[in-house]
Amino acid sequence: MMRRIVPCNLPLLALFVCAAVATLTAQAPPAPAPASTQAAPPPGPTPEQLAIQAASEKDHQRMMDLLGIKDLRPGKNGDANSPDPANYDESKADLYPRLPDPLLMNNGKRVTSANIGWKERRPQIVELFDREIVGRVPANLPKVTWEVVSTAHEKNGDVDVITKKLTGHVDNSTDPAITVNIDLTLSTPAQAKGPVPVIMEFGLSREFLAAMAKRFPQFAAGGPGASGPTWQQQVLARGWGYAEYVPTSVQPDNGADLTEGIIGLANKGKPRRPDDWGALRAWAWGASRALDYFETDPAVDAKQVGIEGHSRYGKAALVTMAYDQRFAIGYISSSGEAGAKLYRHIFGEEIGNVAGTGEYHWMAGNFLKYDGPLSVPDLPVDAHELIALCAPRPVFISGGATQGDGWVDAKGMFMAAVAAGPVYTLLGKKDLGVTVFPPIETSLIDGDIAFRQHSGGHTPAPSWPTFLEFAGRYLHAPTANSSARWMRPNSGADAPGPRSLAS
Repeated sequence: MMRRIVPCNLPLLALFVCAAVATLTAQAPPAPAPASTQAAPPPGPTPEQLAIQAASEKDHQRMMDLLGIKDLRPGKNGDANSPDPANYDESKADLYPRLPDPLLMNNGKRVTSANIGWKERRPQIVELFDREIVGRVPANLPKVTWEVVSTAHEKNGDVDVITKKLTGHVDNSTDPAITVNIDLTLSTPAQAKGPVPVIMEFGLSREFLAAMAKRFPQFAAGGPGASGPTWQQQVLARGWGYAEYVPTSVQPDNGADLTEGIIGLANKGKPRRPDDWGALRAWAWGASRALDYFETDPAVDAKQVGIEGHSRYGKAALVTMAYDQRFAIGYISSSGEAGAKLYRHIFGEEIGNVAGTGEYHWMAGNFLKYDGPLSVPDLPVDAHELIALCAPRPVFISGGATQGDGWVDAKGMFMAAVAAGPVYTLLGKKDLGVTVFPPIETSLIDGDIAFRQHSGGHTPAPSWPTFLEFAGRYLHAPTANSSARWMRPNSGADAPGPRSLAS
């Protein structure tokens, strides 16, 4: 059977971005319409989108059948006038105040030692996330060969940069019908005195963003609500570089294509088992392969690579930080349910939304059990333990105001950050420093876990300056003293051509 090459599902991404535009536009007071005109109805789904939806529903049902689940509880609706609206009443949110203890071993003994106890406890938590939440990564995944497709000398604002467009070719010799090419762009200051720290964003391709910016001008120059320099320009101002990684080049963002992408390639085109990895772990795997490349590029200080992700990519960035301890720091923006938000804090998005046909592919199949025969209090872990797996490395968690970003539950993310604190202190680091939810726009950045709720909507833009201030404690650009020990290469990493890296 011939299968499609799926480097990136553009129609689905277009649907996602268009929906984001509609959501963000709806957060502002609508301008009065002329009396003689009537607003055009939103465009309906394309035939391809309908086909993706149908195939996702079929695979979702297949997984329910494997698990013996007859019914799932429906997800909540963001519309307060809908039959099943999301809860935005804080007095009704703490139905399950008791959280799993990250420092309690499976045998009931308490962890008191960083050197021995946490080294034993951490794998236990990882196993629970592997089996029940995000799925297991298969052993012996194919190697990735990185190709520098092009190198350009350009300007970003007032800074001269060297930009490399890279493709990570995943070895598909075990199933040539499936092709996976990782899309990555790296930009470093042209005048750097040595290898630089890099912040890598989980996002969309430059070409796609440029096309969307033409169609939706409000997405240009950093997105809705953004003003001043872009996040890339703010990073460059510190002497750091930046990278843009496209997760959907590794695994499409839908259930229909779980037999494609890296998940399909690893399974040789067969459907998933209940504990197989979902898209969040696949996207994290791709980010780790990008870091493999950075470790070979003399322009990058690979021990100072941070990551940023927003919304669903905020979830993926947190999973990446938790599983790959080489990443130095993370900015986790508006990640919500299945990210930094406590499942047990019932506010905004709930487990039924993530377990539904539109999002279940992010997770392991076993995750569906907790929206069917089991429920939220049966979860063996919660988001605070995912944050704890990042320790002792610094992590910055942010979200917007309830009016505009309530779906992601900023307080639920704050509570998870607080509950991860004991692991950080055990490892000799500083926790959040407070336990009471702070006023909006309060920057809690004195510890190694940081938090900020900004007054904007569903966007990472308002917290970029605060994150970079926080990150400045950990990441440091090279100084003039570095130049004697380092010369920017004029071949090798700068030159187009492949290099093979085992995964």
